[in-house]
Amino acid sequence: MGMSEITPFKLLMSREKALETIMEHVKPIETAELIPIEKSVNRVLARDLVAAMDIPPFDRAAMDGYAVKAEDTYGASEFSPKTLKLVGVLRAGESTSREIKNGECIRIATGCPIPPGADAVVMAEFTEEDGESVSIYKAVHPLENISLRGEDIKKGEVIIREGEILTPAKIGVFAALGIRKAPVYRKPRVAIIPTGVEVQDLGLKLSGGQVYDVNSYTLASLLLENGASVTRAPIIPDSYEALRAALYRYIDHDLIVFSGGSSVGERDMLADIIEEDGKLLFHGVQIKPGKPTLFGTVRGKPVFGMPGYPASCLSNAYVFLIPIIRKMARLPPKKPTTVKAKMAKRIVSASGREQFLTVRVVDGKAYPAFKKSGDITSLSKADGYVILPVNLDVIDEGEEVTVTLFE
Repeated sequence: MGMSEITPFKLLMSREKALETIMEHVKPIETAELIPIEKSVNRVLARDLVAAMDIPPFDRAAMDGYAVKAEDTYGASEFSPKTLKLVGVLRAGESTSREIKNGECIRIATGCPIPPGADAVVMAEFTEEDGESVSIYKAVHPLENISLRGEDIKKGEVIIREGEILTPAKIGVFAALGIRKAPVYRKPRVAIIPTGVEVQDLGLKLSGGQVYDVNSYTLASLLLENGASVTRAPIIPDSYEALRAALYRYIDHDLIVFSGGSSVGERDMLADIIEEDGKLLFHGVQIKPGKPTLFGTVRGKPVFGMPGYPASCLSNAYVFLIPIIRKMARLPPKKPTTVKAKMAKRIVSASGREQFLTVRVVDGKAYPAFKKSGDITSLSKADGYVILPVNLDVIDEGEEVTVTLFE
């Protein structure tokens, strides 16, 4: 390819506009699936959970002690106890149909159904038992130390709403109601397609000029962490036919991400393939690193072209892929955590683009971690990034900056 045939970048789009464009073309997943409750943590409930029973399903003892008629204990005190006849014992999980009459009591364990005729429980610590009778040293009022039927959950009540994220406590509610499976929204399916002859699969030998495929693994991890299910496609060469075939092989996914295309020519190929049967929405973003980012839709499916350089690819994914996948998965937007720090050294930015400067934060100072777009090691040591606006040329040493943390 001669120099004259290289297409320059079209007009670059700002990060905000690019993100807005993407979000307009991404829809939350509509389909639901039933999964075992033990696998449902952090999933999004697809329909309201309505209680089919009362919890507790009967009036039960809230304490270990004695089931009594409250009136039999009136006037009891430390110095003048009331004495009741012990007519039974209920251990955990047991119940009785024997009715308690005046002057009688039954020893009861926490959680047992209250025997008929009883209307209160005296805590064991205010009693003394001698095998046949029980001395009671403290009066109780009716319903004392009893959990009433339906006190926790009433039959017909909506307990968890559609769209809520299932936490361990919410999964406990399913279990309390005896429900084994939860209806949740399906996870968005993402295909990650690495491209380029210079990229090699892990475990294979590198030949001259090759590097291992980093992006499939960094992107997959980030997407999995944010509620996606991921297919890592085999590496494909940068030819029009191979790119096009890969796109249609994975068109049944909810999102397709190409990573690679380090040369302008390869990116133009992907842009042409998208335009052929779909809509190219932008090609080039006004950020550094990450300018060579493109986005479009084919048959209604969002398609991304990410930079090939590992550090650019991953920092770009934090900016664009996380918001998309969370919207698709119906998860709330990730609120970035930020900290203030002082710049440890003077930074000069002359790119004419918004710059993402990756930094390490040590003792309140921000040290630049970024070396070059290709260096994933620099990113692995970074705590977060500082955004340098388009028109900002210099940040002086000691100047306060806002660091957006990766985690």
